[in-house]
Amino acid sequence: MEESNKYLMNTYNRLPIVLRKGRGMKVWSSDGKEYIDFLGGIAVNCLGHCHPNVVIALQKQAQRLLHVSNHYHIEPQIELAKILVNNSFADKAFFCNSGTEAVEGAIKLARKYASDHTSAERFEIITAEGSFHGRTFASLSATGQDKLKKGFEPLVPGFKHVPFNDIDALEKAVTKNTCAVILEPIQGEGGIKIPSYDYLKQVRQLCDKNGILLILDEIQTGIGRTGALFAYEHFDMEPDIITLAKGLGGGVAIGAILAKDSVAASFNPGTHGSTFGGNPLACAASLATVGTLLEDSFLLDNCRRIGKYFMDQLENLKNDFPDTIVEVRGKGLMIGLELTKEGGPIVDLCLKKGMLINCTAGSILRFTPPLIITEKEIDPLIEVLEDIFKG
Repeated sequence: MEESNKYLMNTYNRLPIVLRKGRGMKVWSSDGKEYIDFLGGIAVNCLGHCHPNVVIALQKQAQRLLHVSNHYHIEPQIELAKILVNNSFADKAFFCNSGTEAVEGAIKLARKYASDHTSAERFEIITAEGSFHGRTFASLSATGQDKLKKGFEPLVPGFKHVPFNDIDALEKAVTKNTCAVILEPIQGEGGIKIPSYDYLKQVRQLCDKNGILLILDEIQTGIGRTGALFAYEHFDMEPDIITLAKGLGGGVAIGAILAKDSVAASFNPGTHGSTFGGNPLACAASLATVGTLLEDSFLLDNCRRIGKYFMDQLENLKNDFPDTIVEVRGKGLMIGLELTKEGGPIVDLCLKKGMLINCTAGSILRFTPPLIITEKEIDPLIEVLEDIFKG
C-alpha cells in the first residue's frame, strides 16, 4: 500500500487492503483474510471471481492468438457480435475497451446519423440529472453530476440535462437541434434510481415523434444484472443504440455499442475505430460470459429470486431502523439502500467484518454482487448491517 501511494496517481479512495485471490463470491487479501464480495468489481464479475468457463476460454485463446489489428476479420469478435445481435434488438455491434469508450462512440454515432440524415446543426443530446456516463470529455459532458466536472471545463458543448423520470421536462427540452436522448434504464452511480414503468416507453414515443435517436446506457444494467440480459426488456420498449461494458467480459475489459442497421450504417470505414477494441482475448472472455448466462437459465432466475430475497431482508432492516434507512430500491441484483447519513463509515465497518460493499451518491449503500450469490452469503451481511445500525 505504501508503494501504491508512492507510484500511482491519487485518483481513488482505496480501502486499506490488497486483494490477491478470488473464487466465486469470495476474495482474499494479501494477509489471508477472507471477504464476501457484494460489489463484484462494480457489477463486473457477474459470474463470480475466476469462473472456470471464463478462465478456460482465456487460457485457450491466449495460446492461440492474443491480438491482431481490426484491419483483419477476428473470429471471436464475429461470434460475439452474432450472439449479442441474436439476443437483442440490434443488428450490428462495435467493440471497444470500456464503458466510457462505448458512450463516446454512441455519441459520435448519433451525431453522424443526424448529419447524414438531417443537418450537422442537429447535434444536441439530452441526458438526465444524476446520470453517470463516463470520465472522458464527451461522456463526462453527458454526465449529470456537476461535482465530477469541476476543474475540467470547458466541456464538450451540446448537452442538456433534465430531471430523470420526468417526461414533461424532457419534452420541453427538445428543440430542432436535438439529435438524441441518452439515459440509463436504472441510474447506478446516481443512487440506484428506477424510473416508472411507462417512462422509457414514453421517451421512445417522444423520440419517434421528433425523429430523435434513443441511446440507453446499459453499462451497469446490462448482461443479466437486473434479471434480464438487458434492462430495456423490463420496460416494453426498444432503443436505437445501447452501450455495454462492465459485466460483458466477466472480469476482462471490453465495451460494446449495439445499434439498429439504419443507425449503424452511419459508421463507415474511417469514421470510428479502436486498436484494441474487440481483440481476440477479450472477446473470448465475453463469449464465455454471455454464453454461460444464456445457456444456464439458473443464473438469470437466481438473479431475480435472490434479488427479491436480498431486498426483502433489507426491507426488514428498514422496518427495524426507520431513523437510519430511508428506502430500499433495486432490480435483480442491482440494489441500493438509502440512508439518512453518510454511508462511507458503514462501508469501512463492513470491511472490518469481512464484507465488501460500496457507497454511492454519498448516502446510498450499493450492492452489485455476482449473479451466483445465495442466501447463505446474504444472511451474514444482514447480520453485520444490523449490528452496525444498532451501534
